[in-house]
Amino acid sequence: MPLKFGADVSTAETDYGTVLLDARAGEYWELNPTGTLVVSTLMAGGDEAAAVAALVDEFAIDPARARQDVDALVQQLRTSGLAE
Repeated sequence: MPLKFGADVSTAETDYGTVLLDARAGEYWELNPTGTLVVSTLMAGGDEAAAVAALVDEFAIDPARARQDVDALVQQLRTSGLAE
């Protein structure tokens, strides 16, 4: 499912990944390169399967591990209220 950040969430690319600012709570979140790839894939309209494939292709990791990582990140972003 595509991902969309709430109106109160700002993003900034860094040398190491992406920083998210939740203006409602005044909290920063830092995504490493794998998290950045997952979020970029989902925000571009890809689904979780596309994000898993992107991780496997880019970082040569086990597909089952990639799936766990994608599911965990998406759940955390949605639970925290950062993403819809």
